[in-house]
Amino acid sequence: MSELEPTNEVTRRQWILILGRLGVIAGFSGVVPEFASVLSAAGGVGNKALPPGLYYPSEDHLSHALSDVGSHQIPRGSETEYVQPSSDRFRPQFFSEKEFELVTKIIQVLLGEVDAGVLSQVVNWLDLRFHSAAGIREAALKLDPLHRALAVAYYGESPVRELEIADPQSVMRSGLATLEQLSFEQYDRGFLELDGAQQTRLVAISTAKPDGPLRELFGILRAEAVRGYYTSAEGLKDLDYKGNWYYAASPGCERK
Repeated sequence: MSELEPTNEVTRRQWILILGRLGVIAGFSGVVPEFASVLSAAGGVGNKALPPGLYYPSEDHLSHALSDVGSHQIPRGSETEYVQPSSDRFRPQFFSEKEFELVTKIIQVLLGEVDAGVLSQVVNWLDLRFHSAAGIREAALKLDPLHRALAVAYYGESPVRELEIADPQSVMRSGLATLEQLSFEQYDRGFLELDGAQQTRLVAISTAKPDGPLRELFGILRAEAVRGYYTSAEGLKDLDYKGNWYYAASPGCERK
């Protein structure tokens, strides 16, 4: 690499070039880690010192990771087993097929015009959220008293108590049934058979009610729809989220 001038230090740019070259060779040429490990020496960087906070990439680990893309299997019984990647059609675990279609349409009304893929991700998240609700409540009720005291000290009594008594599954089922009933009362048709303007009006009527199952239903749906959307790629882009960025220097600090 002609970019690597003879010096006792490796610049950040040189470090990135080393990493990039390693990725290209290991990812596209299929080289084994043992061969990839000679790249730093071949590039002439030797044992040059790196700037504070930077370290040479591990050739063994990097090439292994690159060669294993898409083949990693989550162990059975692990905490993340339920997010096993799949190319099959999503099958809801909590909602029935009709409920899933109904909730999808409601979320579309609440979020407005969003990408179909993002809408699907949000509704899938809702299904997981409600499917997990009973287990969350059971775990909250079984907390060790010392752990509960710590949770109360950190979050307050009200949020902890809410986890112990909340039953979003019942709220969801009762609310959806009430929404269908209201739809027949107003338009003599089910919610899915209404046009867009009628659906929007019915959602507005439901959210304006002071109490009852519809008020609870839309309180949960709006909160979880917003959470699901703004943790999707499109939602993070809307927020101009820069959580994966880093600064070479502290913003506003002019000290060299």
